[in-house]
Amino acid sequence: MKDLSSISAVGHRVVHGGEKFTKSVRINDNVIQTFKSLYDLAPLHNPANVIGIEAAMQVLPKVPHMAIMDTAWHQTMPKHSFLYATPYEWYENYKLRRYGFHGTSFLYVAKRAAVLLGKDPFKTNLVVLHIGNGASANAIKNGRSYDTSMGLTPLEGLIMGTRAGDHDAALDFYVMDKEGRNTKAMNDVLNKKSGILGITGKFSDRRDVEIAAEQGDERARLAIEMEAYRIKKYIGAYTAAIGGTDAIVFTAGVGEMGTVIRAKACEGLEYMGVKIDPKRNAQSRTRNAETIISTDDSKVKVFVIPTDEERVFVEDVVALLKGTYDEHTHFEYAFQKKDYINKQREQDLERELQKKPGLKGIQVRGA
Repeated sequence: MKDLSSISAVGHRVVHGGEKFTKSVRINDNVIQTFKSLYDLAPLHNPANVIGIEAAMQVLPKVPHMAIMDTAWHQTMPKHSFLYATPYEWYENYKLRRYGFHGTSFLYVAKRAAVLLGKDPFKTNLVVLHIGNGASANAIKNGRSYDTSMGLTPLEGLIMGTRAGDHDAALDFYVMDKEGRNTKAMNDVLNKKSGILGITGKFSDRRDVEIAAEQGDERARLAIEMEAYRIKKYIGAYTAAIGGTDAIVFTAGVGEMGTVIRAKACEGLEYMGVKIDPKRNAQSRTRNAETIISTDDSKVKVFVIPTDEERVFVEDVVALLKGTYDEHTHFEYAFQKKDYINKQREQDLERELQKKPGLKGIQVRGA
């Protein structure tokens, strides 16, 4: 890029869009004010997002700026999924509800899974597991988000690198009383000192945990068992919630590379038609190919689909710029086509296959 004049538009990731946005939007003063009004719901993310937006708009004032929100994908959730059983006035007055995150990742993976299954995306049921340092599960019914594990904030749900996930809220009050902690201190513990780090006492990276477990560290072994068990519970619950699933999909850093977590999370699910092929699972460690790790006779397919949130950003921004964009229920992405190929990943895969030829046998293409 020779100079800034070659930039036609700018896309910004925004974590929290509240109930205001069901899709990506062009940014104007009203949109920025809405993001600012949501500071209380995302104090770690939205202020930084707005700072970035305003700075970019000063540098590039003559080009359109677009916002792509983590929460937009989940705005199809029904009220009985997103409401908490707390006083209803809290929702009316403060909009306290489940919002969910990782939306662009779930959108990409859901569309790709439908392609791999050879099904209409809006006749496809999925349980998708985005597992990284932050982790969440998504129940997708007929191609739309139906329920998700993260809530008002990214704290709820699965066990994460440093976040506690699901637990009894009274536990927090108990420790606050015992140790004289205020809400800010407790929030810091639950978000930054819990999860895998809290269990092991020293690790948050699952690679370190696996090495320590192999060397006999009992708390590392416990962390693996706890994380996998929590994932398994969500797989079962979400499969029941959507009336059966066509596929279980793992994505994001741990989901794409974590063979141990994947195997343990699916262990014992044979009764619901899930059969993992141990050899395929062990071979599936790549960010350059979509693979299948279930057996040929598994009624429920188990895919590992590397996520591509950046691709969603780019397509949303370009479509907004051209005036062709709409909500995902009325808009088709390029990666929904059977013959779609990510050229960069395809090139990287060719090199990777030289070292790991077994990937070729588990790679899956559009049906």
